[in-house]
Amino acid sequence: MVRESVIIKNPTGLHLRPAGLFCKTAMQFGCKITIEKAARPGMVSANAKSVLSVLGACIKSGDEITIVCDGEDEEDALKEMVQIVKDGLGE
Repeated sequence: MVRESVIIKNPTGLHLRPAGLFCKTAMQFGCKITIEKAARPGMVSANAKSVLSVLGACIKSGDEITIVCDGEDEEDALKEMVQIVKDGLGE
């Protein structure tokens, strides 16, 4: 299992179009990919391969998320998922 925290930079956060791109990228990998965000109270967790799950996490611009990958191609998946967020999720 590998994890890395990253800040959402795009101005609109993970709304429908960036969430779709995020999930489409996650689905290219065989490992389990989740995103975690600190919330009151506790932690919000979402399946990175489900658009509804990602949208339900209400991730906004400036939020810090942790991407967690667990499985056979976890290293490649983490690298790609972090890079897509740093690139602004297509915006």
